[in-house]
Formats: sequence, C-alpha cells, structure tokens
Amino acid sequence: MTPSVIICAYTLDRWSALQAAVESCRRQTTVPVEIILVIDYNQELEDRARREFPGVRVVANHLTKGLSGARNSGVLETTGDIVVFLDDDAYGEDDWLENLIGPFVDPDVAGTGGWIIPLWEGPEPLWFPRTFYWVLGCSYDGLGATGSTIRNPIGASMSVRRSVFSEVGGFTDGIGRVGRVPLGCEETELCIRYTQRHPEQRFVLVHEAVVHHRVPESRCTWKYFSSRCWAEGISKAAVSSLVGSGDGLAAERRHVAKALPREFLSALALVRSHRRDAVGRAFYLVAGAFLALAGLMRGTFEFRRHPLTAAVAMPLTSQG
Repeated sequence: MTPSVIICAYTLDRWSALQAAVESCRRQTTVPVEIILVIDYNQELEDRARREFPGVRVVANHLTKGLSGARNSGVLETTGDIVVFLDDDAYGEDDWLENLIGPFVDPDVAGTGGWIIPLWEGPEPLWFPRTFYWVLGCSYDGLGATGSTIRNPIGASMSVRRSVFSEVGGFTDGIGRVGRVPLGCEETELCIRYTQRHPEQRFVLVHEAVVHHRVPESRCTWKYFSSRCWAEGISKAAVSSLVGSGDGLAAERRHVAKALPREFLSALALVRSHRRDAVGRAFYLVAGAFLALAGLMRGTFEFRRHPLTAAVAMPLTSQG
C-alpha cells in the first residue's frame, strides 16, 4: 500500500499549526509516498509554503474555492493507492499513518477514520458535551469500537482508496467549508455515494490512529457552538437531498437515541462536584440537539424548493 497524504490550508493564521501537521507526516513509522499541501486561493501562503516546506509538493487549488475543491485538487495530484487527509490544524502521532492504513489489507475496506482528540488551547471546558465533539472536528462519545463500521470518517483524519474517487468522482462542491463558514458533510456525502453503489464495502474506525486537533478558545463559546449545530443541520439536509434521508440521517438517529441520553445522565453525575459545568453541559446538550434539528428542518424546506444537484467536479483518474 502506498499512502499519499493531503493537507489543505487557506490562511497564514494557522502557520505554526500547519508546520506541526507537516512535520508529523515526516515522522511517521510508515513513510507516505508524498505529502501534498493544497493552498486554497492564498498566494502569500502558497509562496511561503513553497519556500519553507522542502520535499512537500505545494499545489494551488485550481477548482472551486473551499474545502471540497481543495481536496479534489489534491486528489488529482496523488500517485499513491491510498489517499489520506489531515487537517492543517491537527497533527498525527508517529504511528498514526501506519495504524490508519492497516485495515486496507481487507479488500472490502474502502476507507478508514482515525481517532481525533481535542488539543485545547485554553482550559478544557467541562461543560462541553462529549457527544458534541463533532462540533470541534473531533471524535465524540457514541462512536463504536476500533474496527467497527462507520458511515463516514471525520475529515481531520481520513483515508480512502484512490479507486473510490476514480469510480464515483470527488467531493461535491457546495457542501464543504468556504473560509470560516462552518459548513461540512462533504465526506459524508462522498462515502454514502460510494457505499450505495457498493454495499459490500465499508468504512471502519481505527482508535489507534490518533490525531490531535487544535481547539482555540474561540470555539468554546455559545456563538460557535450554536452556529455549528445550526449549520450541521442544514448540511445534513443537503446531504439527505442528494442521497436520501434513510442513508443521510441513519447515524444521527442512532446517536440521538443512544448517546445523547447517556450524556445527559453523565451531566447529572457532575452536579455534586461541578454544579455549574453540569448545568451547562445539560443545557448545551439540549440546545445543540434542538438547533441541529431546526437547521435540518430549515434546510429540508429550502432544498425541496430549490433542489441540489450532485456537482462532482470530475471523475478522478489515476496519475500513476
């Protein structure tokens, strides 16, 4: 197996985090065949990256601005048979890549997702519901054991066979993030699109493939939390309009039914030692679920009036 690692970046504000991400790829026990850094329409960042990252292939996003276009631009540059994605504000432990690609010895594994741990840049907020760590781009309570089948990996640590892109195309434009707008779910739609065509294939979770994802204090606020929950609901409505609500919302239904009640009980257990945090966790848990549902309803209404089309940029053919 030959893994190609793609990192997408768009801002100089994350330069030190980007350096850590690149260096972590260089330290891996399994050496990637290439590290591809895609710069999303930022000439100053592109010029600096070309100067300061020798041995890294720095390319410009030449497709639609935003994360989907940047990822597609990166995939077009790959030569490995496994395409790996790492966020520009995350870094992998030294055996991250080795563990992440290990399950591909099974030909029925189409992709894998690592375990993403929040790296708090301020004090850890005890009030933040662990079932909502997806708001931070991190692994959350309610996910299965290592090796379990998942609908889709989290984009901060994700690997996919290159043949998946060759067959069904790239990430759909218009779902991924653009700048700081907190939209997502482009990896969800891609994985569902593939498994609908190949139900015998699966994506699996790998707890041993550990990535640390930076969480600035600005993300530990009501403003950020509420906007992400609302946007997630709208994004899920967009995905569901493309792939059907059965596949698009199946994981969310299971999560609400099982993980959220457990989280609420854990919040109650905090009352004696951390009363304020316990009340905050219970409030955010209920409010987050309500906002995500409201966003889903709003998005569903909108996409019924103005249906989306799967705007896949291109079928991705092999470079090597």
